[in-house]
Amino acid sequence: MGRYIINRLLVSIPVMFGITLISFFIVRLVPGDTVTALLGSNYNEEQAAILREKYGLDQPLYVQYFIWLSNVLRGDFGYSSFTNQAVLDAILERIPVTLELATLSVLIALLIAIPLGTMAALNRNNFFDYSASFLGMIGISVPNFWLGTLAILFFSLHLGWFPSGGFVPIQDGIFANLKSMILPAVALGTTVGAVTMRMTRSSLLEVLGEEYMKMARAKGVSKGRWIWKHGLKNALIPVITVVGIQAGYLLGGSVVIEQIFSLPGIGQLALQAISNRDYALLQGTILFIATAFVLINLIVDLIYGILNPKIRYD
Repeated sequence: MGRYIINRLLVSIPVMFGITLISFFIVRLVPGDTVTALLGSNYNEEQAAILREKYGLDQPLYVQYFIWLSNVLRGDFGYSSFTNQAVLDAILERIPVTLELATLSVLIALLIAIPLGTMAALNRNNFFDYSASFLGMIGISVPNFWLGTLAILFFSLHLGWFPSGGFVPIQDGIFANLKSMILPAVALGTTVGAVTMRMTRSSLLEVLGEEYMKMARAKGVSKGRWIWKHGLKNALIPVITVVGIQAGYLLGGSVVIEQIFSLPGIGQLALQAISNRDYALLQGTILFIATAFVLINLIVDLIYGILNPKIRYD
């Protein structure tokens, strides 16, 4: 397995190199630049030239790219042009919020989706199955920003059960922390839960039709063992793939939810970087999200071997 992990990491190197290219050049396609964002519309060319030289923007793009890439390889992601804070420090400050939000979203989604999808598969083509499928369709169709807004209006402003926004660090109290995160986690995790539920249902239905499942049932295996050990364990492989992909999207797709609930996470940081044309900060956040995707995919591949003993990493 150690050799497999090393090989996967080596394969990820050209992927990460491609991401650095895309992240560097695509942010420069946006109209304006760091200098115009700093100086506003009223500035003289002398001031602009001084700032462009300060931030290295007066050099050709390919030169800027190789300078930035060489700094990144040394662990230097640069400094924010607006706050003068080191990009790496800014990202590390925001990571706990986004990771907690993504983790809670996935946990809530799994705790609801897998039992619901399992029950829907076991009660195929009856009222429970149709109801679960209908809820899954709604969960996929409803935008998370609309659901988040409704949650604030009803549970915060009308009932007063949860705060309408803001983040409470976990060191200030676990209950207060969870109370500040539950609404955004539910809003963000609804789509994940709906997709996971539908995948669990379809995957389990396919497994239940296999010959070995019929043989296990004929041998007198208890229904609980038949479902959970023989059925669901084999059905979870494609489900894990979907959850892994969705978890990666949560890290980058939390921009809107973090903005609605005023959560100081990576998504909000990326949005601020876009608004301010803060190249170094935006490139750093994109690189972080891409790295998270690569690591999540690696973890998903390793989980395959746990769920299916036939998979070997030689």
